Amino acid sequence: MQIIFLMIGISMTLALGFLGAFFWSMRHGQNDDLYTPSIRVLLDDNELTATSNDKTA
Repeated sequence: MQIIFLMIGISMTLALGFLGAFFWSMRHGQNDDLYTPSIRVLLDDNELTATSNDKTA
């Protein structure tokens, strides 16, 4: 019977930890933009950069 009380205490502590982490992430803007990362895979990252080999004299 004592193990049940121990497990309930551990699970409540773990649940409060996850709830605290969730509220921390919401307060610090971790979930502000959920749309852009999903379409970033579809965009090309091929930007032209000038290097010493591309310059003509």
